[in-house]
Amino acid sequence: MTTGRRGLQPRKQPRQARAELTRQRILTAAAHVFAEYGYAAGTTNRIAERARISIGSLYQYYPNKDAILAELLTRHLDAGGDAIRSRQNEEQPDSFEEIIRGFVRAVIENHLDDPQLLRVMMEHGPRSPELFEKITRHERDRVVYTQELLERHPEVRVEDTHVAARLVVSTVELIVHQLIAAPGSIDTTRLENELVAMLTRYVTAAPGGAGGVERPRDEGRAPGGPGARPS
Repeated sequence: MTTGRRGLQPRKQPRQARAELTRQRILTAAAHVFAEYGYAAGTTNRIAERARISIGSLYQYYPNKDAILAELLTRHLDAGGDAIRSRQNEEQPDSFEEIIRGFVRAVIENHLDDPQLLRVMMEHGPRSPELFEKITRHERDRVVYTQELLERHPEVRVEDTHVAARLVVSTVELIVHQLIAAPGSIDTTRLENELVAMLTRYVTAAPGGAGGVERPRDEGRAPGGPGARPS
């Protein structure tokens, strides 16, 4: 797989409506071809045939199929980021559970278009510095927002809000990616309900576990460990 920066850059940035339509046709065709044939058999010849253009025309826009997949992955990330930002800008419900549900649902909906294509992007997505930076930036923004939510919401009981925010963001992303892209379908309503229940219980349960009995801060820590009381 090509991972060099130049090998992943589109050759032609459309400046006219017709050129932009051609690029859209290539990307749409590629999404269908990768989903139908997989990445190895999803050749540029098949993509050009599905897009109803010549292979020469395709290469005017993209140097190889790695560059096409990189753009599909970039668009997937941007769509997910836009959906989350839109959700953040809305007036939030009072219930923490319903706030979490809104974000979980947004992530699930961003992964429903084609599970086969999602699997291809997960397994074969190019590992370029630009993509890594985009993924890191999206995650950082979500963690900051989630931590602020955890710190101000009255139902939250978790103590380490920074680590909790990272756990919430990573859990939603990884579980949704994994289960929707996995072979065999999963009921997304049940997935949403269970994921929301798990995260809500995690952040709203009283420290110390079942029954709401709060344990001493130093209980379970080794003598002399961080936070232990001096004897």
